[in-house]
Amino acid sequence: MDLGSWGARMSEAQKKQVQERLKNRLEKTYVLSFNKEESFFKEEDKLDAMSGATDSWGKNFAQGDSYKNVKENQLVQSQEFYGKQFLVKDKLQAIDWKMGSESKQIGQYMCFKATASIPTADLAWYNFSWSDLPQQTETKKDSTAVVNLEPEIPMTQVEAWYTIQVPVSHGPSEYWGLPGLILEVSAGNTVMLCSKIVMNPKTKLKIEAPDKGKEITKSDYRETVQGKMLEMRNNRGRGRG
Repeated sequence: MDLGSWGARMSEAQKKQVQERLKNRLEKTYVLSFNKEESFFKEEDKLDAMSGATDSWGKNFAQGDSYKNVKENQLVQSQEFYGKQFLVKDKLQAIDWKMGSESKQIGQYMCFKATASIPTADLAWYNFSWSDLPQQTETKKDSTAVVNLEPEIPMTQVEAWYTIQVPVSHGPSEYWGLPGLILEVSAGNTVMLCSKIVMNPKTKLKIEAPDKGKEITKSDYRETVQGKMLEMRNNRGRGRG
């Protein structure tokens, strides 16, 4: 959790207290089901400790149920945005992994380290930040020159730990493409850690892609979200006027 300028005025004890109070909202539990070629990544529903209701905080910009097929290079993800259901169909995120020799033990599995640098927008295409919208600027009439600079593409440094003891190319969220199952990922201010693995469960897994919602690509979904948020910002501005 980034407390920003607000956190700069707090003591370490106060920061720890705030983080403990918000722990239930900041920590999520997901389940990754997989076979050799397919995987399904889904958040576990849990009760909000504060209200006793299912936590819907940030639901419009949270990752929906995600199906990946590594053989077909296919992503199918269910996304709900302001009450409308979308079915995002696209290729899997391309990741240029750099595999190293560093290793560590996670549970009973020996894991190896891999790193990658990925455009931040590609990892969080279902999320939204007000900074994604074009900034409102005033045009000066006496301007004599216009400078057009290509915006710098923000990148996220990713560190993953995978085990060849489970020889499948799956992983949580957008991550995949290593010679073993990814058990831990650190990306920006997010850490995903596998807490339990069940191999060959007694109940046969049925892994199917989501099939409800308006079909759309990742880039078109992102444009749809930004368009709606821009409309809301403009309406809010006119309301103040």
